Amino acid sequence: MPSRLVAYIDSIRARDPAPRSRAEVLTYPGVWALAGHRVAHRLFRARMFLMARIVNHVTRGWTAIDIHPGATIGRNFFIDHGFVVIGETAQIGDDVTIYQCVTLGGTSPDNGVAGKRHPTLLDGAIVGSGAQVLGPITVGRGARIGANAVVTRDVPDGAVMVGIPARPTMVEGGAAPRPDFLPYGTKCSETFDPVTQKTELLRCEVEQLRKRLDALLAEQADRRDTEQDRERGRA
Repeated sequence: MPSRLVAYIDSIRARDPAPRSRAEVLTYPGVWALAGHRVAHRLFRARMFLMARIVNHVTRGWTAIDIHPGATIGRNFFIDHGFVVIGETAQIGDDVTIYQCVTLGGTSPDNGVAGKRHPTLLDGAIVGSGAQVLGPITVGRGARIGANAVVTRDVPDGAVMVGIPARPTMVEGGAAPRPDFLPYGTKCSETFDPVTQKTELLRCEVEQLRKRLDALLAEQADRRDTEQDRERGRA
């Protein structure tokens, strides 16, 4: 195998323990979808739009993954399973992982003029199954989008987003997918169950308010001590 292909396959095996060999990875629909997109994207850049669409159509029918020929994708992109939609102006960095039933969708500009309408995913981002990332927003490096989240605003580097609309959780994200790679973007625990998400978010807000209150009380106590020292000095 060519060295670049071997490196790509090994990057997938580092994120997915299921395959028993490199050859097995070559059966993955995400691998074939990306291969088809590489061809379609070259045709698209050469302004051979119809041919690019034909390649896209064949690849989509084979893999159940729809990547618009205009989308820009970096190295070691991994789609685990299928039923993924990636729009025309989407930009995806290196070492990005997307799970099944994810949409990188666009918004229609009010003036009807085409432009940047789809998300940008920076290096090491993870998008969990069923998540919808919509509009010309940026998902930061190492950010994690939890399953079924709906993201419509920029996501900071390393953030972990859950819920509808998506909001950051108390769990800190990592700057890179390894060694802190987290499948599906969130831990598989009751903390991230949709029933308890709202409670966890409220608990996080209460904790932040408590820290802020403690800081204000400490500041007030320091001010009171300073005033008392001044009064003693005058006496």
